[in-house]
Amino acid sequence: MTVLSVNVNKIALLRNSRGTNYPDLLYFVRKIIGHGVKGITVHPRPDERHITRQDAHDIAGLLRKYPDVEFNIEGYPSADFMALIEALRPAQCTLVPDEPGQLTSDHGWQIAQSRNLLDEVLPQLRQWGVRSSLFLDPEPAAAELAAGVGADRIELYTEHFARTFAAGDGQQTQSVLTRYLATADRAVAGGLGVNAGHDLNLQNLALFLSGGQVQEVSIGHALIVESLELGMDEVLRRYQAICGAPQADAGDANRGA
Repeated sequence: MTVLSVNVNKIALLRNSRGTNYPDLLYFVRKIIGHGVKGITVHPRPDERHITRQDAHDIAGLLRKYPDVEFNIEGYPSADFMALIEALRPAQCTLVPDEPGQLTSDHGWQIAQSRNLLDEVLPQLRQWGVRSSLFLDPEPAAAELAAGVGADRIELYTEHFARTFAAGDGQQTQSVLTRYLATADRAVAGGLGVNAGHDLNLQNLALFLSGGQVQEVSIGHALIVESLELGMDEVLRRYQAICGAPQADAGDANRGA
């Protein structure tokens, strides 16, 4: 089974566009959990254009009622970000090499060039009892370096796979997937767990998970877009089925809301 972690950034972005609490972010977090989802992801950016720091605190408080649901906070390890992690102690912190004004994460760590920073922040996460994950391009050598700096997991940046899949060239898609699988294999050989995320969706996820090495996928943008067409209940049901997760009672979706 692969754990689905739903990224709720886009729900917060929609809310922020009107300056009200509609849609209510915590209502949707509860709804997602009601479908048996075991992970919630946020990526609070410095400009707070979607998830705010207060949102992160609010979600952390809510998830204390759901000890089997993991909170994953993504971000660049600035002093402010690390202070947030220290305060909230999420189950997992996914470190991404983003610039402050970056629209979305679009590349993995160059670990050799960032070694000093990673050597500083990774031991802090371990001291706080927070599992670390490094956002990586599909490069087997990078997975080896991630093990060398003491990360707990990697998160494969899957945009290249998703773009190739969408182009419809099955042979090229398989070639690209092979490199992701090789990177996952190298990570596992080094004692690391493997996560994945970025542009994964209902069409391409099953193929990506076919290698069997991915422990967790983080999906947000596509899930929200698909929910506009199919409804969130149906979309969550389909994702959980692809991930091999047991299906929650449909009535659970609104309990506690």
